Amino acid sequence: MKKFKKIFPPKAVIGMIHVHALPGTPKYRGKFGDVIDKAIEEALIYRSGGVDAIILENMHDVPYLNRTAGPEITAAMGIIGYELRMKTGLPCGMQILAGANKEALAASNAAGLNFIRAEGFVFSHIADEGLMNSDAGELLRYRKQIDAENIMIFTDIKKKHSSHQLTADVTLVETAEAAEFFLSDGLIITGSKTGSAADPEEVNRVKEKVKVPVLIGSGITIDNIEKYILSADAFIIGSYFKKKGMWSNELDKTKIQNFMKKIIALRSQFK
Repeated sequence: MKKFKKIFPPKAVIGMIHVHALPGTPKYRGKFGDVIDKAIEEALIYRSGGVDAIILENMHDVPYLNRTAGPEITAAMGIIGYELRMKTGLPCGMQILAGANKEALAASNAAGLNFIRAEGFVFSHIADEGLMNSDAGELLRYRKQIDAENIMIFTDIKKKHSSHQLTADVTLVETAEAAEFFLSDGLIITGSKTGSAADPEEVNRVKEKVKVPVLIGSGITIDNIEKYILSADAFIIGSYFKKKGMWSNELDKTKIQNFMKKIIALRSQFK
């Protein structure tokens, strides 16, 4: 928690940047410079709106590979991450889909970023891409090997867009406790899909049982933020900050500004 508090204010808001399709993927349009420029544009909008941190994700790279990404993706994400950090000065993180956690860690280390979002850290689940087994042991050993222990690893538990029938007898709280025991730097709780809200009661139960930060990874809006403000330490927001609440649309500056006004007012009770 100490490392977390050095970087983030109480109840931190982390804006999601859905990086446009990267080289080698089916939807890539052939102009990497445009991809970089668009990511920078969105990062500066977030900064001007008062958002506390940003995270970039290669969500347009559909269909995703399972537990890997090509060296062209790792290199591209590292370049973009470096540019965003230099242009904004904001804390910055990265996720590389799907479950390409080692690649995200390598790119983040090269770019000087602060954290990654990792899926499949503990227990197995069935994702869109197929079976995804846990990688905590391998990932943390890799972080040690490349001298990247300054980079926090925030881990999705019972993540969205996945079937958890294999671990149906393991509760969210038990999964959270396992991730904490396996040295996760923060736990991310989501709804069932992009833009869907997490269960506030489940978030409360997890927060009562763990000492690491708890982050909400989907479904936060200006209308429901108060349901989570007591139990969550940070909020990763993408879809709500986009026009019409659609993740693939342009950022809505007014929504960002209004949300940050509300979160700043709510933070006053935690000072």
